Amino acid sequence: MERMPRARIIDPNAKRFGDVIFRLRTARGWTFADLGKASGMHPDWLCILELGRNVPSLNTILKLAKAFDVEAAELVRRVEELRRADGVA
Repeated sequence: MERMPRARIIDPNAKRFGDVIFRLRTARGWTFADLGKASGMHPDWLCILELGRNVPSLNTILKLAKAFDVEAAELVRRVEELRRADGVA
C-alpha cells in the first residue's frame, strides 16, 4: 500500500481531484476502507488524497479508475470540468 507525505500547501487541482473521488466514493456508499480494498491503497492515504493534501500520481489515478470502473481519462475530465467551473483556463 502506498504512503506519501502530505503536501504543506494544498494544490487547487489536488483539491478538485479529491472532490471527484469523494463524489464517486459516496455515490457508491463506500467507506475509505471499502475504497482501500477496491484500489489496494491504504484508507488513510485515500483520506489525505480526498482532502486534496497530495497530488495523485499516474499510478494512483489508474488504480482509482479501476476501482471505480471508469477510465482514468474520466477522472481527469471531471477535474477539468471543476477547473472550468472555477474559471481556471
